[in-house]
Amino acid sequence: MVAILAAGCSARHRRTPDDQLVVLVEARINNLDPRYTETVDDVKLSRLVAVGLTSGETPTLEPKLLLAESIERSDERTVDVVLRPGLRFSDGTPLTAADVAFTFQSMLDPDMASPLLRNMRDRFVRVEALGERAVRFHLVEPLATIMSDLEFGIVSARAAGKSGRFAGGRVIGAGPLMIESFDPEEVRLRRNRRWAFAPPRTERVRVRVVRDANARALMLVGGSADLTQNTIRVDLVDDLIENPRVEMTTGPGTTLTYLMMNGRDPALRDVRVRRAIAYAIDRERVLRSKLDGRGVLATGLLPPGHWAYNPDVEVHRHDPGRAAALLDEAGYRDPDGPGGRPRLRLVYKTSSQQLRVALARVWAAQLGEVGIEVDVQPFEFTTVFHDYKTGNYQLGSLQTAAITEPDFFFPYFNSERIPSAADPNALNRWRYSDARVDELTELGRRTLDRARRRAIYGEVQAIVARDVPIIPLWHENNVAVTNVDLRDFQIYPSGSLWGLLGAVKQR
Repeated sequence: MVAILAAGCSARHRRTPDDQLVVLVEARINNLDPRYTETVDDVKLSRLVAVGLTSGETPTLEPKLLLAESIERSDERTVDVVLRPGLRFSDGTPLTAADVAFTFQSMLDPDMASPLLRNMRDRFVRVEALGERAVRFHLVEPLATIMSDLEFGIVSARAAGKSGRFAGGRVIGAGPLMIESFDPEEVRLRRNRRWAFAPPRTERVRVRVVRDANARALMLVGGSADLTQNTIRVDLVDDLIENPRVEMTTGPGTTLTYLMMNGRDPALRDVRVRRAIAYAIDRERVLRSKLDGRGVLATGLLPPGHWAYNPDVEVHRHDPGRAAALLDEAGYRDPDGPGGRPRLRLVYKTSSQQLRVALARVWAAQLGEVGIEVDVQPFEFTTVFHDYKTGNYQLGSLQTAAITEPDFFFPYFNSERIPSAADPNALNRWRYSDARVDELTELGRRTLDRARRRAIYGEVQAIVARDVPIIPLWHENNVAVTNVDLRDFQIYPSGSLWGLLGAVKQR
């Protein structure tokens, strides 16, 4: 970092074109079709190109109407939507009810192989167009999450053609930006002049994949990039922003960083071992030292302040003595005293991103203090992510998407969401199963009364905190590092890139 600062101070300052924002991300971009997005960056960029009937891109995360003019329940299992008049896709063709029906029906079609098939089939029986602007959603059962579910990006049936897919990644949506060119290493977007709302302030956005964190920092310092969000190690941000050409903006986040444990592993299936691991790690010290305190300690999936958050759950604060006692109870006694042979050996697989490796090594050292020997194995993200999905791991760590709805407890902890050959992308990668959690998470999504839902999810949080299928670490702040020329980029709690719409170069 010292070298980067020195290089930035001595190098001639460049500047990206005034009509273009250059955004840096750290991993390849797979697909911007909302029906086939794979990564967090895919989703964030997709939502700039194809927007939904509703939008959660608000500071409070409460969904609001977007393409929809109205949404009403005809009965508990029927929802009618009326589109705003005059909507058009980026290619100039009208956006009609038939496009909405096509988008959702294509995800319900197993032949289309959308990774969201299971999720959609849990919610919708079918979606039909009743006219040019009227759409009817037939629900499997009463659905409390409908406003969030209708945030899904609408794509053009006409442009998708008979195959139902878009050639060359050129997705046609009705968002504020449209795709100019698509490559997994670089996506070029430009202002969609048919966008129904206030236009983006800058004409073009260029999204570049730069895997090396030092290279990203140097590009910002040197002026060849304008923005990166949540990709610079937070423990290095303070050093970086000492350079007068770089600025930082932070805001609260709703993602959860967690340590995951394979519940089907012979050792980790024992809740006493999982609790011991939770007591052995010092989350507060690591948040303070490695992340410079930019985050909030987590007690579970939901961040504090969320309307369904339950503050009265079991919390495993750092207690090595309690950890050792639990390992004794589980039959993993210290064979020869401190410093000798370990009680237990585990493998921790992590992405090769620098901060994640650093954190894994800290956890390994702290677990070593209670007699658990941990072998940290870094891999390219695609490799380790495949192992997580297939259950080929013992310990690991990930971040959730932005947690806006308590219904996230269903995909993360319901036993129906354990990955399988039929559903390899399911999110319950720790293979957790509890009959009461299954019952409650199913009940919560079909209970319309908010007070009752709060009570349901309060009990879910208490059970999950007791069973520790994952160890919630913290809700990291969103950190945007920008070139000094960039102005008015707004950070959203979801960590989205929606703030690009109001961003502009300083004149």
